[in-house]
Amino acid sequence: SAVARGLTDFGVLLFNRQARSRQWEVAVVSTYSNHFVLVGLGHLGFGVVRYLHALDLEVVAIELDPEAELLESVKSMGVSCLVGDGQRQETLQEAGIERARAIILCTQNDTANLKMALKARGVNPGLRVVSRIFDQDFAQSLQQQFGFVAMSATGMASPAFAAAAAGVDVTRPITVEGESLSLAHFTVAPQAALEGISVGDVEQIYDVSVVRWRRDAQADFHPPFDLRFQAGDVVFILGNPERINEIVHANRAGEK
Repeated sequence: SAVARGLTDFGVLLFNRQARSRQWEVAVVSTYSNHFVLVGLGHLGFGVVRYLHALDLEVVAIELDPEAELLESVKSMGVSCLVGDGQRQETLQEAGIERARAIILCTQNDTANLKMALKARGVNPGLRVVSRIFDQDFAQSLQQQFGFVAMSATGMASPAFAAAAAGVDVTRPITVEGESLSLAHFTVAPQAALEGISVGDVEQIYDVSVVRWRRDAQADFHPPFDLRFQAGDVVFILGNPERINEIVHANRAGEK
């Protein structure tokens, strides 16, 4: 019967470690939706995975030739990792690209990143695309033509990629007196930890500067410290990428 065959297949996956390493990951990923697919598990990719995992977000990593140590570190976090070629449609589908929230392309090949972005968007037109691009002019062109978040990777920090993938618009970091700072803006989510909190509290708790605030037709470059955020407010902050990531976590809807 179908049930018996299903139990047999499960038994094979459970006791055959070699089969489980691949098929088990694909089976687990098949249960994901609204997750993040990351391609390129190098230094940058691993950092992005780590930060997304810290935000309690589901991530599927794809790497053709992963370093054993990085692979084990990713798996120890409970993050699914598929060993395969992200340029293949089959691999992207195994990663659940049609159900994913965003794809983050961290390989060192601009052309490959573009191909994967277009393939992924072909399957999932509403997909958010964040891509590492070494050529800054090319990155700007991709943003204008396709709406991709394309970042010139030189000096770009992993937390900034993670924040961008999570839906926060983040500029490339600049160095001010030895500290890496980015400008980011986001919309306050309903029932998030940031709702009802004051500008002064946000600056003190998260060690960022609120540089602009907008609510409907109202806007202020220097909102008063006692102004309290409401759902739907657009907030611009200046801070280091790690702090920006903390605010991304605090701004998740329904997590007061």
